[in-house]
Amino acid sequence: MDQRSWARLWAALGGDPGLCERVRLVPRTCTDGAGGVLPARLPVRELARSTVAVCALAAAEFGARSVAGSTGAAVPGVGVDDGAVATAFVSERHLRIDGRAPSTFAPLSRFWRTDGGWLRTHANYPHHRARLLSALGVPDTGGDEALVAAVADVLAERRAEEVEEAVYAAGGLAVAVRTPGQWSAHPQGAAVARLPLVGTERLDDAPTLPLPSPGSGPGAGAGLRVLDLTRVIAGPVATRTLALLGADVLRIDSPHLPESADAHADTGFGKRSALLDLASRSGRASFEELLGKAHVVVTGYRPGALDRFGLAAGELAGRRPGVVVAELSAWGGPGVGPWGGRRGFDSLVQAASGIAVTEGGPDGEPGVLPAQALDHGTGYLLAAAVLRSLTEQRGGGGSRRVRLALARTAHWLQHGLEGTREPEEPDEIREPYDPADWLDETAGPLGRLCHAVSPVAYDGGPEGWTRPPGRPGGDAPVWE
Repeated sequence: MDQRSWARLWAALGGDPGLCERVRLVPRTCTDGAGGVLPARLPVRELARSTVAVCALAAAEFGARSVAGSTGAAVPGVGVDDGAVATAFVSERHLRIDGRAPSTFAPLSRFWRTDGGWLRTHANYPHHRARLLSALGVPDTGGDEALVAAVADVLAERRAEEVEEAVYAAGGLAVAVRTPGQWSAHPQGAAVARLPLVGTERLDDAPTLPLPSPGSGPGAGAGLRVLDLTRVIAGPVATRTLALLGADVLRIDSPHLPESADAHADTGFGKRSALLDLASRSGRASFEELLGKAHVVVTGYRPGALDRFGLAAGELAGRRPGVVVAELSAWGGPGVGPWGGRRGFDSLVQAASGIAVTEGGPDGEPGVLPAQALDHGTGYLLAAAVLRSLTEQRGGGGSRRVRLALARTAHWLQHGLEGTREPEEPDEIREPYDPADWLDETAGPLGRLCHAVSPVAYDGGPEGWTRPPGRPGGDAPVWE
């Protein structure tokens, strides 16, 4: 593993550079016959290794400081295994629920040819599908095949950039496919490039919140209480990792907003799940009671969507001094370029930022990364930023805010990891890559799950989650 990439990433998190020597690459080089694990033109493998490495190191550091209460405590060694990392970065593809493969992209979530370019849409959720069709003036009738043909006919006569704006105005999701140069010249691309990879902010001088049972339990996060207000992949991967480390993670969803049951099965390990209507008096009261005992709040909705409920970082810290608030966005958040407050997903960021062109075929058709690497990488990086904030609180207190964006992770992949690729090892020292080596089976309320194991590992750390995913919304909104 090229130490330059994860060492720079650890520095971006504010970590002690002396701890970098604690990270080791498990001596195994995996190949699937196509140039190694996570093969791509861009250094996806290095992004995956680096984000997992710093996440594991942040966990090991936090655990050591929590137990010993001293900055001089020995931090356990961290092991990074290519096979475990590669399997986890496509965990949603390996998931099986009683033998059934999960659903992936819906028929209307794809690349489309337009008059003069390509367009990428995302319509996995029913409300996004309805808004896309409404913006295009296509009635929602007939089967999927007929609907795809109708949408293709409409888009073939329209400009990608014009459709991008029309669909966004209707509350849907579509972006024009751009080259890396076009994205760099775009106001949003330029704004994202100026952002730090990990945004950190101290909000006040509040004392550090005590843990109910510091130093006990199966992992570094034992005793932490985490409110999880995230969806899809990146945010849930972060909170799934905190749950692995022993945190009591309670995911909160609205009873009025649908979520993918398969996505929940993949990212719900170690967590509990409750429904709260924050627009109701009783729902707000329940949330405030939970907030009053929380250490961490993680949000991943469209920027500003939760502000009307008093869930902006400053307001949360005002009501719960000492809390760590972690915010995830697609494009950078409010005030960051013209798209900062827009919705977005990994696939759309790949398309807009030029990644799809870089990974495309010789015929000019856009391509994709071998994993939703922006989602997964940002998820592990978000967990690392939370853990580092908690560690820094031990020495100086203060409510903390951390911010990450998929588009900024994309910029790092395209520009911050240049020159970090390793030469391919000789064939005689390679080992075949079989994802089955990093899959496990767990029985639970959702059935028998075949799933990826966590790649986050350090000496003495937890080997797996203490609970399987439960039914979405099946738990009471209370702390254990």
